[in-house]
Amino acid sequence: MAVDMNMNIMVVDDYKTMLRILRNLLRQLNFNNIDETTPFIMTTAESKSENVIAAKEAGVSNYIVKPFNAETLKAKITSVFGNF
Repeated sequence: MAVDMNMNIMVVDDYKTMLRILRNLLRQLNFNNIDETTPFIMTTAESKSENVIAAKEAGVSNYIVKPFNAETLKAKITSVFGNF
């Protein structure tokens, strides 16, 4: 089975230099659809403010502390993507 060089590849890392390195290596391997800006919402049991700040600085679109309900999830999705 041949690898589809046009498949979507998402690279995730909290270090910008590593993102650049991975993107360049994937391009050298002839992959075409490399994304590192896809919005995402992180869920975690950690509620310390320094962890929330670190996650935001690393590129998390939004952050939900467990446990949560549908209303909270909808609010976070709305904050990232808009009303639905």
